[in-house]
Amino acid sequence: MRKYSEKNDVQKKSFYNDRFYKVSKLPRLEVATDEIFAEDVRKLKEKFDIKDTYIEADQLVVWIDAKDNVKVLKFFRDKLEYNNLSEMSAVDFLAKREEFEIFYQMLSMKKRKRARVKCLLKEYEELKSVETVYKSADWAEREVYDMFGITITEHSYMKRLLMPDDWIGHPLRKSYPLHGDDNAKWYEVDKLFGEEYRELIGPEIRDSAFIDKDDTRGYARKGYEVRFGEAYSEEKTKLSEYQEDNGVLLVQKFKKDKAKILKKRH
Repeated sequence: MRKYSEKNDVQKKSFYNDRFYKVSKLPRLEVATDEIFAEDVRKLKEKFDIKDTYIEADQLVVWIDAKDNVKVLKFFRDKLEYNNLSEMSAVDFLAKREEFEIFYQMLSMKKRKRARVKCLLKEYEELKSVETVYKSADWAEREVYDMFGITITEHSYMKRLLMPDDWIGHPLRKSYPLHGDDNAKWYEVDKLFGEEYRELIGPEIRDSAFIDKDDTRGYARKGYEVRFGEAYSEEKTKLSEYQEDNGVLLVQKFKKDKAKILKKRH
């Protein structure tokens, strides 16, 4: 029988509670340890100014200048036989070093190897589209613009992908509020009903951990066991016994205040 724990605000509790915990970095290997990657890097350095190279998680990582992104990816496709761009995105490091980190994830099905091309971009710098090199970059670049506000030039249809066209802000920036800003709070009310209805309807609840205690259809525990659809009452006491009504008979009911949790099995 497992320990019963209160379920109040359980969605707000972090899964990992050690605030000093740091994820260990993956080991980085020399490119020379892999013959195929070593040959790829040799060919790249003959044509481009490569800032850094290493092997991480069994894949080649190549750091380049952002202005060379189209030429380098074209070289990867035509000369190094990386025929698939599986992912393209960004990471916000504006607060830490005033830059975005852009990465392109590629796959060579012939070599059965993966490579990741990375570059750094200042906040208001523009990045050239690689849609003409890899068609799969189409929606990925639109998402980067939508979520981070990075301007992609020479794209065939550069507009937001996930958020509405008139949305204010870019949700994957670390400076963007977790539950949205004031514009997000009133967006649906303003669009559906108009600003004059704000006082009547109220702001949108954007807290994903919010639980309405009177909603017993969406949630079963409100400080005590509640049957599906049963009305919630503040007067009821919390669950204090482990024995269920009409359940398997025990010698005596287990009282919550007398229960002991074993640190390890005997």
